[in-house]
Amino acid sequence: MNALLENTDRLHTTEMGVARIRKNLSLDTEDVVSWCRMKILDERASVERRGKNWYVTVSGCIITVNAHSYTIITAHRIRKET
Repeated sequence: MNALLENTDRLHTTEMGVARIRKNLSLDTEDVVSWCRMKILDERASVERRGKNWYVTVSGCIITVNAHSYTIITAHRIRKET
């Protein structure tokens, strides 16, 4: 198991992060951190560390988490290639 999955209890984000994630994913939930935690823990999630961030690909979106502070930086939908 990797460090991100072992530390999901430390996940958090900023007010701006909440607004950005809600907007990017068109979420209608109050608790964005819990929503992201649920997606990160999904057994179908692909978790990869590149540099200072974790990138979690699941359910057609990518969630970016800082590897040191466990701050959820952003999340966005995966664009379809044309």
